[in-house]
Amino acid sequence: MSLFTRSRQLPNTDKAPTEEDLPPGDTAAGQDTAAGDGTGAGEDATAGDAASDDADETVAGGGWRGKHPTAARTVTWVTTALAAVLVLFALLLPNEPTRLAPSAFARIPVEGIFGAALLLVLPPKAKRVVAVLAGMGLGLLTILKFLDIGFYSALDRPFDPMLDWILFDDAEAFLGDSVGQAGAIGAVIGVVVLVVALLVLMTLAVVRLSHLMVRLRAAAIRTLLVLGTVWITCAALGVQIAGAPLASRSTAALLHDRAYQVTAGLKDEREFAKEAATDDFRDTPADQLLTGLRGKDVIFAFIESYGRSAVQDPRMAPQVGALLADGTSRLRAAGFSSQSAFLTSPTAGGGSWLAHSTFMSGLWIKNQKRYDSVTSSDRMALTGAFQRAGAWRTVGFMPGVTRAWPEGQFYGLDSIYDSRYLGYKGPYFSWAPVPDQYSLSAFERLEHGKPGREPMMAEIILVSSHNPWAPIPKMIGWDEVGDGSVYDAINKAGKDPKEVWKDPKKVRTEYRRSIEYSLNSLISYVEKYGDDNTVLVFLGDHQPAPIVTGEDASRDVPIAIVAHDPAVMDQISGWGWQDGLKPGPKAPVWRMDTFRDRFLTAYGPQPGPSPAPPRP
Repeated sequence: MSLFTRSRQLPNTDKAPTEEDLPPGDTAAGQDTAAGDGTGAGEDATAGDAASDDADETVAGGGWRGKHPTAARTVTWVTTALAAVLVLFALLLPNEPTRLAPSAFARIPVEGIFGAALLLVLPPKAKRVVAVLAGMGLGLLTILKFLDIGFYSALDRPFDPMLDWILFDDAEAFLGDSVGQAGAIGAVIGVVVLVVALLVLMTLAVVRLSHLMVRLRAAAIRTLLVLGTVWITCAALGVQIAGAPLASRSTAALLHDRAYQVTAGLKDEREFAKEAATDDFRDTPADQLLTGLRGKDVIFAFIESYGRSAVQDPRMAPQVGALLADGTSRLRAAGFSSQSAFLTSPTAGGGSWLAHSTFMSGLWIKNQKRYDSVTSSDRMALTGAFQRAGAWRTVGFMPGVTRAWPEGQFYGLDSIYDSRYLGYKGPYFSWAPVPDQYSLSAFERLEHGKPGREPMMAEIILVSSHNPWAPIPKMIGWDEVGDGSVYDAINKAGKDPKEVWKDPKKVRTEYRRSIEYSLNSLISYVEKYGDDNTVLVFLGDHQPAPIVTGEDASRDVPIAIVAHDPAVMDQISGWGWQDGLKPGPKAPVWRMDTFRDRFLTAYGPQPGPSPAPPRP
């Protein structure tokens, strides 16, 4: 039944019904005015559209409403109640998942009081326009709150109406890769239907309630006075319900925050342009860059969603910590030493490209606008420094990239291998197009293992630990990897992500297992294919979603450096990093954007004595 359903007058009876006898939406005003001598014209002018509504509702006997007056009255009451509930839902719905509770809806919204008062004092034509606009506004507000809830759940931040629209395309692609194209199309259709339904139903709800207030004007005024008095009293006394103020003004606060967000975004754009223009290494001669790593093969490996929680959360740390301790011992036995610490990522739950560009550019890339700006600039990325130095072949292995990637030029890579050029013939593992062990095997086959090659720098993205963390590949012999067909049986034996995501504990367990797989793949690769010239830097890009970490988790990610040559480790001895692959609770924590300059400084030309001033 539509929220805009109008009630029809009942057949004439011996006794004219009073206003109290009628349900919301019905009125005797039409009958009173017809019987009068014109003295009620002023009231009709105030009621305006209410009287015109009654004209087309009057049916002389017959019809469903005439035959079933009790049912008609019930439908009218229920429809009006639903309209009121829908409006209150829009005004009181929290925009953060942690605040979703029944008590959140047991408050008094000041915005509703002011909105109702405005509709009561407006003339009929203006009232109709304002009611429609208010309804559409509430629909948009509800959509914004739903977006915030989704972004807090996935990215631990609210939706940015200025910058986040591009993420919808990524979300659709993620769904297509995870659940198939049919599932992604179904989800998109469902979202569109929900958006349209919210806009239409919220508009109809406000219009219906505005009609009711005009018809029951006196009662509406009394109710607003009472609610206004209660709101002011509760606000003055600080009355709370389940920790939230009973006198709510959350919608006004949300709109204020969004307006500030837009203003701050414009200011941030100007400030970032100034920040990006400053680069201490812009004019460094090529022959002075990275002199401490000449002749080495340097690998930068990102492990998707590898966050601090994986190594310190007691629900996961024992297993991951044991693997890292074992990996440290295995690498030490192969002649490698390692040190580790933490970096603070600009993002959490997703947005890997923001972390990658922050790490490589030496700039804090916290939003899409900054990302677009830096990747279209001539700033030297950390990987680009190796290319500029001219002493390395620079390559990128990007198994998560499935289409053209113009931003890749920013990273200064001579060759980029995305998922289409790795020769993989196996299945997707949910979102992940290629298992990590296969990606590393392809790196060895296509670049690192070629005889007579020059030193190389490689950026490798390991994606098997990407949400939704099921099914997960498993380690196999390196000589069994082949073209990836072997993974068909492994994929079929894996867990269904739809079943895993029914239980947060299962989600956390599968996340941990995916991290263990990615770490194992990397450690095993260095064991088998590393040599005296191998230098590995591996790190996480961001923490996983709050369903894994819980609320209020840090944005720190582990980072480790592994090298066979002791001289490589000696050059970072002043960093204060801890020995081994697992950073402890007291390990240093740097912002991710500081790493580029520290790395270039550590492995650049060592400062020598200042030359004597020339004699006059």
